[in-house]
Amino acid sequence: MGRDAEEYGRARCGCIDAGADGVLERNRSNGEMGSMARKNLLFRLIAAIGGAVVGWIDGFGRFFVFSGHAILAGPTEMLAAGGWRRLMPQAYLVGARSVPVILVTGAFVGMVLVVQGWEQFDASGLADRLGAIVNISVAAELGPVLAGVMLAGRVGGALTAELGTMNVTEQIVALRSMGADPVRFLVTPRFLACLLLSPLLTCYADLMGSLGAWGVYVFVKGGDPEPYWRYTAEVVEMWDLGTGIVKAFFFGGAIGLISCYKGFHCRAGAEGVGQACTESFVASFITILALDFCLNIVLNTLYTVWYGFRSLIM
Repeated sequence: MGRDAEEYGRARCGCIDAGADGVLERNRSNGEMGSMARKNLLFRLIAAIGGAVVGWIDGFGRFFVFSGHAILAGPTEMLAAGGWRRLMPQAYLVGARSVPVILVTGAFVGMVLVVQGWEQFDASGLADRLGAIVNISVAAELGPVLAGVMLAGRVGGALTAELGTMNVTEQIVALRSMGADPVRFLVTPRFLACLLLSPLLTCYADLMGSLGAWGVYVFVKGGDPEPYWRYTAEVVEMWDLGTGIVKAFFFGGAIGLISCYKGFHCRAGAEGVGQACTESFVASFITILALDFCLNIVLNTLYTVWYGFRSLIM
């Protein structure tokens, strides 16, 4: 009996030890599997980020090549008689058809700035100088930016939709099959129209912004019109007007290139064209803001180096 009990206890202990070893082995296996799962998740995350970065760089490279092709074809189009025949209809659509919305936008911008700034300037005894501050803000900053935004919304979407429809219906492929350069015949005229007419539209926005601000300043707030124009002439320089025009050139060129690129590379179907129009406006808007920031830094630095600091309220 004693020997049997001893053997039974020994066998039971062996089973317990074997069971404990099995549990430990399973726990170790589960831990290794969890560690591998975490590593795989990390690898997938890194791969997703890397793929997105590579895709962005690839898209930027294709856009750079596309833009270079369109820009280099510009002088050829300007010197060719057929180039002007292709440019004039686009100039009408981009320029003349955009004038009403630009005029309304510029006028309301000037009016809103006077309404917002009147109380502060009047309380400080500087109401006579409000017109100068508003006009320099419109000429150097708000005029070109808002004109560019309106151009991106009204013209950029139309260009993307037009070229996107041509891409979906394989009209661009047909041009290539006939030996024609679709970028030169379709993109360059639209790019030149946006590039050349954006400064003119900005001038319209500046003019209406100044007149709208004057109307509210005089007829709504009861200000004196003589100091409005006198201080405007003293503060607003040709540099400020030139700054807005330079910005408008960059904004117009960017809008033309981005809109045409999105149209050329949209996905098939109506949904693809609509998505391309949305992407075109968003990309144009962000580009306008980024260019405005960079150009402000460069132009303000140049002005300070060449002419020194100037005070707008003396």
